[in-house]
Amino acid sequence: MSFLYHTFFFDPLYNALMLLFKVLPWADAGIIVIILTILVRSAIFPLSRKAVLTQVKMAEIGPELEAIKEKYKDKAEEQARRTLALYKEKGVNPFSGILVIIIQIPIILALYQIFLHFPEVNTELLYSFIKAPEHVNTVFLGLLDISAKSALIAFLAATTTYFQFQVSMQGQNKPKGNSFGDNLAKSMQSQMKYFFPVLVFFISYKISGVIALYWLTTNLFSIAQELFVRRNIKAVQA
Repeated sequence: MSFLYHTFFFDPLYNALMLLFKVLPWADAGIIVIILTILVRSAIFPLSRKAVLTQVKMAEIGPELEAIKEKYKDKAEEQARRTLALYKEKGVNPFSGILVIIIQIPIILALYQIFLHFPEVNTELLYSFIKAPEHVNTVFLGLLDISAKSALIAFLAATTTYFQFQVSMQGQNKPKGNSFGDNLAKSMQSQMKYFFPVLVFFISYKISGVIALYWLTTNLFSIAQELFVRRNIKAVQA
C-alpha cells in the first residue's frame, strides 16, 4: 500500500511542487502552495462535483425520506424497502458521494504530508528530470513566513472551515425525530459545525503557516466549488 501511495500520489505531487518552483522562480512558497493546491483541487473537481450533486439530491428528497421514516417507524423492513424504492425512483445513490470522498483522501493526505515538512527538500524523491530549487522563499507576499507558526492564517483557516461547513449543509434537512439515531445525528452536526473549526485552528497553528495556508486555500476552493455546482443545478432546474 505504501508503494502505491508514493508511486501514484505522494511522489508525483511532490515533484509537481518542485517543478513549480523551477517554472516560477519569482514566486514565494505561499504562492506556490496556493497554485499547487488549486491545480490538484481542479483536477479532482469532477469527483468533488459528483459528491456535491449527491448531497443536493439527498437534500431534495429529504422530506419524502422523513415521511417514510415516520409512516413506517415500527416496520423496519418496510421502511428500508420503501427508502430503497425512493432512491431508485429519484436516481439517487447515497453511497456514491462517500466513495468519491474516499477516492480523494489519498490525494488530500499526500498534499498535507508534503506541506508538513515544508520547506525541506528531499532530493531522493525527485524524478531524474526534476531539479531541486536553489532557493525557497518562505515569506508569503513579503509579509508572513509560512514556515513558522501563523495565528492569522490559522484563524482564517478555521473561519473558512466554519463557512465551508455552512455552505455544504445548505438545504439539508435536520433530523426531526427524538430517537437515539436522530439525537446522535443532531449532536454530530452541531459538533462538526463548531468543534471542527476550533480543531483546525489549533492543528494548523501548532504545525506551521504552510499547513494553515493549504487548509485555507482548500476551504475557499471548496466553498466556491459548492456554490458553483449548486447555482448550475438551479439554472438547469429553472
